Amino acid sequence: MGSADTIYLVRHAKAGERRTWELDDHDRPLSKAGTRQAKAIAKRLAEKRATSLYSSSYVRCVQTLEPLGLLIGRPVEIDKRLVEDEPFEPVLDLIEEVEDGAVLCSHGDIIPATIVALQRRGMDVRTAADWRKGTIWVLRRKRGRVTQGKVWPPPT
Repeated sequence: MGSADTIYLVRHAKAGERRTWELDDHDRPLSKAGTRQAKAIAKRLAEKRATSLYSSSYVRCVQTLEPLGLLIGRPVEIDKRLVEDEPFEPVLDLIEEVEDGAVLCSHGDIIPATIVALQRRGMDVRTAADWRKGTIWVLRRKRGRVTQGKVWPPPT
C-alpha cells in the first residue's frame, strides 16, 4: 500500500419500486434508469483505475458493478458484510482490508451508517452528504485509516 489509497463505496443504482415488487426483494433488479446509471458509474470508475469489485449479494448491487467488471476484466465478488439490514461494523473492517482502488457496492442503510462511523473515527468529509442511489463515496486511506471522504452525485 502506498502513502495514500482510494476506496470507492457505491450505493446501488436505481432499482424498481420495492413496494410494487412482488418477489423476494433480494432479486429486485435495476430499472432502465439504473442500468444507465451503472454504465456511467462503470465509465467513471474505470477511468479512476478501479482494481477489484465487492458487492452485496442483492441483484441490484451486483448489476450496479457488472458493467465496471466488464470494463476492467474483473469479477464482482460477493461479500456478505455489504448486505442490507446487517450491522455496518463489518464494513469498516472490509474497508481496512481491501486494496487500493477497490469498489464496494451496498445499500441505503449500510452506507450512511458506515460514513457516520468513519466520521466519528476522524474522517474529514469534504462535501455535503448525499445518500441517493448511484452516489459514489470516495474514501482516502492513509496507513490503513480513512482520513478523508467526499461524495460524487449520482450520474444523471
